[in-house]
Amino acid sequence: MLKEKILYKEELPVNVITANIEEYPIHFHDDIEVVYVLDGTVTLRNGYYTYSLRQGDIFILNDREMHSFESTGEDNMVMMLQMDLTYFSRYYDNLKNSFFVTDTDDDSDESLDVLRNILARIMMEVLQKGYGYEHKVIESTHNLIASLMSDFQYFVMEDGRFRNETKNKGNKILAGRLNRITDYMYDNYNRKLTLGEIAEREHLSIYYLSHIIKEATGLSFQDLLSYIRVEESEKLLLGTNKKIGAIAEETGFSAVRYYIKHFENWFGMHPLEYRKKYIGRIFSREIEARYTLCSPAQIEEAIRRQVKGVYADYMDKMKLRPTIIDVDIYDDYAELYRGTPPLEEVMNRPPNAVLGKPFHRLMSLEENIITAGDNYLVTTRCRFPGPLDSISILVYNIDENVNRSLHRIAGQEDLLRIARHYDEEAEFLIRCNGFDGEFRILRWKLDAENIIRRIEQTMNPRGNADVRQHLLDELSTEAAVTTETFTRSDALSIRSVFKGIGAELILIDSK
Repeated sequence: MLKEKILYKEELPVNVITANIEEYPIHFHDDIEVVYVLDGTVTLRNGYYTYSLRQGDIFILNDREMHSFESTGEDNMVMMLQMDLTYFSRYYDNLKNSFFVTDTDDDSDESLDVLRNILARIMMEVLQKGYGYEHKVIESTHNLIASLMSDFQYFVMEDGRFRNETKNKGNKILAGRLNRITDYMYDNYNRKLTLGEIAEREHLSIYYLSHIIKEATGLSFQDLLSYIRVEESEKLLLGTNKKIGAIAEETGFSAVRYYIKHFENWFGMHPLEYRKKYIGRIFSREIEARYTLCSPAQIEEAIRRQVKGVYADYMDKMKLRPTIIDVDIYDDYAELYRGTPPLEEVMNRPPNAVLGKPFHRLMSLEENIITAGDNYLVTTRCRFPGPLDSISILVYNIDENVNRSLHRIAGQEDLLRIARHYDEEAEFLIRCNGFDGEFRILRWKLDAENIIRRIEQTMNPRGNADVRQHLLDELSTEAAVTTETFTRSDALSIRSVFKGIGAELILIDSK
């Protein structure tokens, strides 16, 4: 079982593992993997070549490349970022079968610093899981791919290993041509494939195409084709019991002797010797990867040391801590909340009418207040004693400074200014204990854009606007409404996240 199936979380076509690797057996996968050594050293076997990676090194494992990891005897911290090619290939032609090489003699190359920065930001987003982090991870991965395509598609063969070539960096025409050529060769290596056939596809002379391949890779067309065939044969050698004659034929060699010759040229040993040496070190149900996941604190410390500025940026964002609201249905329901909720005074002020609409909608239900704070309110329609079959939750993304401003502002112009400039992120986690059974949850959410458009329309009504403009105005101010059904035993957790000023009203009713 050489092929490793990568499992991606829903809505996130990126998977990140950061671990202290003891041993990761020989395997391959259909997706691209970016390896970033945050601390220590690790040995990486990629096909026939063995690399010693140290702190700060980045290595790209292209799709279907056989590879394995092994500890050097000292602790390490390795970030392995895998991207779903099925997803990202929709945006980039020829991403599948692309050949990216980051191995370079110049560790100070600014292009590598760009990669380190992007990878560190992805890691911090994954660790913190803040507002809309999935979108930020996907966006950063697009930037990662763009950087790879811009700076790391150029390679030459030196001393038996592929090295990054800076000479042709920025030559998009050459990069696109090489992508098409290698993509076609990977898709057709198992049959008779000629330089003339590819030259015809590229509308080039055979001589010129041969020169391009040699100049760009350091290999002749035939050597590059033989390399691809030998590389692909490794999967059959270690993943099947096929005889080498069948493997030679299946990978496009016209005779076994040619296969053996080229295999020995790249791997330094006979195919059968290679099979005997590594057959017991492949990824399988019996031989699993051995690694220890690193803690968030360890990863953050490594990023702080490795990539200047990124850690500080994200720590600044973390100053606003989650608001956790614990509601014990039985105890809080019995006691209820006595007094005026803190939100009432500010939301009753005329300049805050747009922002106060969710509050007034909730208060119009005339429910009992269970708990209240400066930016939240929890109520129920039920009377104590008796069964509790509903709960209402209202949360606002307003911090202390905004709250003070809302108590002082004189008009809607001031509210509009606050809404436009307030861009803090907030997270609420409402943990309800004592909820049993099946419940319907309706969520009515106003984000910053909804609120800004509502304020603008209140200040400048479009009385003479045409029908289409009326519809645009109406749609742009509508809150997002979603409904869900959940079955819970005792505990129910509700999470709400915001960026910028906003409010969410959540109604939970027993079915």
